[in-house]
Amino acid sequence: MVIILRSILFNILFYLSILFYLVVALPFVFLPYRAMVGLGKVWACTNLWLLRTVCGIGVEFRGRDRIPPGPLIVASKHQSSWETFALLLLFAEPTYIVKRELMWIPFFGWYLWKARVVPVDRGARLQALFRMTARVIRELKQGRQIIIFPEGTRRAPGAAPAYKYGITHIYAAAGVPCLPVALNSGLFWGRRSFKRYPGTIEVEILDPIPPGLDKSAFIARLTHDIETATARLGGGTS
Repeated sequence: MVIILRSILFNILFYLSILFYLVVALPFVFLPYRAMVGLGKVWACTNLWLLRTVCGIGVEFRGRDRIPPGPLIVASKHQSSWETFALLLLFAEPTYIVKRELMWIPFFGWYLWKARVVPVDRGARLQALFRMTARVIRELKQGRQIIIFPEGTRRAPGAAPAYKYGITHIYAAAGVPCLPVALNSGLFWGRRSFKRYPGTIEVEILDPIPPGLDKSAFIARLTHDIETATARLGGGTS
């Protein structure tokens, strides 16, 4: 019962926070994109504070010293909505690859556009992949860190991995390191549940994969590294 009450309170405050930041962000549309990214990090801090204070959910980031400087592809496990904001705090110039439909949401979509996220049209397939890759390369040339969820959608803890071809194509074309990230957020913030369970979300930043591997070797290493670490954190298959 306590978990349910805490979860209800958190969800109310979480969505009120979104409304608050939607208003606060309006003037940021006229500022450089870095200002919008900075506001996004403040919003992320607010969410982490609410989780800790209301739900008793903390976070432990491990391996931050493994983050190389400069442009980077960040390939993260995706179990929850949590990582769609929390990973912003790990990087200097982060942006996400997001589904194009999010760009159509009033206000929110404008802010995503201003923050220069990379939209992808999942229905266009090959054409979308080439457009997305070209946009990723453009952002990498500006020194940014591109956060991608290689499975494309949230996967429940313990679900079999389902890595998509997109991450392999981007890696081969970009010529920058790929940083694997494992986590267990789905144990505390389920993908289809309003309940928030107390505990500590663990995020493990793994050794970067250098550019230049062939596609088969890359995806094999990426899958092995992320899934092995995720299982160790209790959020994946062993």
